[in-house]
Amino acid sequence: MARSGQAAAAALEGRGAEVVRADRTLGNDTELALLDGVELLVKSPGVPGEAPLVVEARRRGVPVWSEVELGYRLLAPTTRILGVTGTNGKTTTVELLGAIFRAAGRDVAVAGNVGMPLTAVAERDKPEWVVCELSSFQLEDVHDLHLRVAVLLNLEPDHLDRHGTFEAYRDAKLRIFERADTAIVPKGLGLPGVEFAADDPLPAEPLIPGAHNRENAAAATAAARATGIADDAIARALRTFPGVEHRLELVRERRGVRWINDSKATNVAAALRGVAAFAASLRLILGGSRKGESFEPLARALGSNVRSAYLIGETADELARALDATEIPHEQAGDLATAVAAAARAAEPGEVVLLSPACASYDQFENFERRGEEFRRLVQNLEE
Repeated sequence: MARSGQAAAAALEGRGAEVVRADRTLGNDTELALLDGVELLVKSPGVPGEAPLVVEARRRGVPVWSEVELGYRLLAPTTRILGVTGTNGKTTTVELLGAIFRAAGRDVAVAGNVGMPLTAVAERDKPEWVVCELSSFQLEDVHDLHLRVAVLLNLEPDHLDRHGTFEAYRDAKLRIFERADTAIVPKGLGLPGVEFAADDPLPAEPLIPGAHNRENAAAATAAARATGIADDAIARALRTFPGVEHRLELVRERRGVRWINDSKATNVAAALRGVAAFAASLRLILGGSRKGESFEPLARALGSNVRSAYLIGETADELARALDATEIPHEQAGDLATAVAAAARAAEPGEVVLLSPACASYDQFENFERRGEEFRRLVQNLEE
């Protein structure tokens, strides 16, 4: 009953439906009798398909929809949806597309995996367009979802603790194209559709830094053009869009050291993109909760510009073992406050302290946003 569950319940009750709420915090998430008389189960993205109520609903023939499926049905047919999925870069690309649509004078809402649930959009004035961030979890239980434009940014191992295999994760992601009018796909994956790449010519160079953000901008440009938006509007947005919170966000410059919040880097590929965005020497804060991913590719890929690493959370031991095979100095900090203090003592002018954890946050924080906010607080409280 987090954001999407609450929004779905409110939307259904507003239309006269009787809603039964189930959640771990309510202590009723395994009470199968809750399904008696139920005609539809709406599943929040964090709930796995193996959850007892979901399994029993399917056994009884009760339809199981994701919150996104419900939102689509409440919005159709008056609202057109542009969907974005991928392992990394979704939030940045969705927010950039929102800026592009607004620059073009389009009536648009930004919704989905991070931010406003799609069912909450349906409760407001129905916009002409919704740009919707779609996770693999949300795409597992869509049925009629029709997208005018569907964007896949990239595909790299993630959420293997939930999906079990990369193939199952990939299959969930690719469901975005099942009922899409236009597909926007990365060059080189061999998927049908309009291809994009980081080195595409763009109407303007993006304000946000990093090669990965240029790739996000190329995807957004291709998607916007597919909806008929002109290049001058795309250019205005590219030149002015500042990026999103918790993704390469400059928190502070202190004693010649830049402190960067990249808490949204919750997997190895995202952390490597964060590291690659800086030519300066780095002090890197890594670690968090386990997602089933190996850290050896991360350790092998880190360059000599990483001066030291500070390891936190339940994956600290795994990260230490992976880094033992490298020449990168590393220490067990345990928690974020200890890591920030250690980095502050060691960092020299011209260097960057980068929180790019390569892990989820659930061992010590409610979500990556809370982790990023705590990093901000700790850094802002450092003495001048």
